[in-house]
Amino acid sequence: MATHLATSGAEARDLDNTLIIELATGKVTVELQPDLAPLHVARIKELASEGFYDGIVFHRVIPGFMAQTGDPTGTGRGSSDKPNLKAEFTKTPFERGTLGMARSQSPNSANSQFFICFDRSDWLDGQYTVFGKVVDGMDLVDRIAKGEPPSNPDKMVKVYIASAAPAAN
Repeated sequence: MATHLATSGAEARDLDNTLIIELATGKVTVELQPDLAPLHVARIKELASEGFYDGIVFHRVIPGFMAQTGDPTGTGRGSSDKPNLKAEFTKTPFERGTLGMARSQSPNSANSQFFICFDRSDWLDGQYTVFGKVVDGMDLVDRIAKGEPPSNPDKMVKVYIASAAPAAN
């Protein structure tokens, strides 16, 4: 049975498929979409539960396009120690707030890096795996330091699944 959280003015959320990305400026809430990409959602949840994403910077942030993160080296060339994932491409469009998995030239090379779209990016449709969408906090994503890499990059302070939220201090 899924755990739900009622939010004011919105439908109940499945806490087991809600990713929280804490930035220095606040929390970004992501609705994961296992119906679109079950393997990718499982990987994101696994890495988040291990604390893998905590402290990782946004290493590539292009205005009008996207903010990319998930590389523990901060260079754009790193990944987790887990095997790469097979592509789970769908017809779901890359719109403002869409989360997609980054990859190399090989469609089956996604691992831990992902990006959040600032705007509609139709050239990505059917070429990259969509696994979630920002449902709250997109204004915070808009303020992430820009650059390739940014001179003073923002980072994900803590990343976790809402149903496993850390206890308040």
